[in-house]
Amino acid sequence: MSSADRETIEKLTKPRSEWRTLLPPEQYAVLFEEATERPYSHPLNDEKRAGTFLCAACFLPLFTADAKFDSGTGWPSFTQAIEGHVDTKKDYKLIWPRTEYRCARCGGHQGHVFNDGPPPTGQRWCNNGLALQFVPAGGSLPPLRT
Repeated sequence: MSSADRETIEKLTKPRSEWRTLLPPEQYAVLFEEATERPYSHPLNDEKRAGTFLCAACFLPLFTADAKFDSGTGWPSFTQAIEGHVDTKKDYKLIWPRTEYRCARCGGHQGHVFNDGPPPTGQRWCNNGLALQFVPAGGSLPPLRT
């Protein structure tokens, strides 16, 4: 798909104070303060049904269940994101640089992508479960938050 063919994601800008009122404290901390949940602490790590994983803040679909795999890390992991639905940047918060990714719509922190995943991409999109919402196949996706 060429860059001209990519879906354009309209940015959602809300003040942090509004996100704080919309989200439980644990979700706000992960999505907008870049906190990390403890490994193996979120039920989406074990989710195996067909469906779609959405940003928990704005409800933009980020991953499909067919891209999910068990990485053994304790966080939901995917081989690829839905194209154009995440933005990446270098993160230098630890000793070595990592690639952080965020929801392309609201900017909510999701996790980091590593080059140690399985085929077909060789990538591991390691996501905080608190930053996601899951909608099983056949369920209705919620409207995007405004």
